[in-house]
Amino acid sequence: MGKKHYHIRKQPSVEASAIQGFDIELNKNHTARIDRLVDHYEKSILAHLDDEYIRKTRWPDRVADTIASFGGSWKFMILFALFLSTWLIWNTVPFTHHYDGPPFILLNLCLSFVAAFQAPIIMMSQNRQAARDKHESIIDFAINYKAESEIDEMQTQLHRIEDDLIFMKELLINLEAKDKVET
Repeated sequence: MGKKHYHIRKQPSVEASAIQGFDIELNKNHTARIDRLVDHYEKSILAHLDDEYIRKTRWPDRVADTIASFGGSWKFMILFALFLSTWLIWNTVPFTHHYDGPPFILLNLCLSFVAAFQAPIIMMSQNRQAARDKHESIIDFAINYKAESEIDEMQTQLHRIEDDLIFMKELLINLEAKDKVET
């Protein structure tokens, strides 16, 4: 199968936005920079997955994937419908030579061969795609887990900083009160 791009490009917001819960203003330059970094990161992961797919699959597997992607497309459906229509018309019109008469035994044999060979190829391709999807979901889980742990760490740091600020504020209040008492 060809390269799949699962990534949708996000448009940066025109107005300044605040990160939820932190009141940090981001202008469109900052949001565009963050979007560029995220896009670059996603593209590098997808490129790595595509390279790994090419490295780990053999050429018969890639041929099977190509056949399966064609066999499951509208192009195949339309071409096959045209082929069947032509076959039926050719063998039913009275002024042509009928090589497969109205029970259409040869057509049934051809359809059986197509089904017999196409079904296992499609199933092999689906199994490989399922394995690739599982690998991608493991990578997604690892990224999400790392991001969550970093967020937890940042929240812990913010709470520590907040506690330090409260302590410093209390010290300043105590110093101001002490200065007032002394004067």
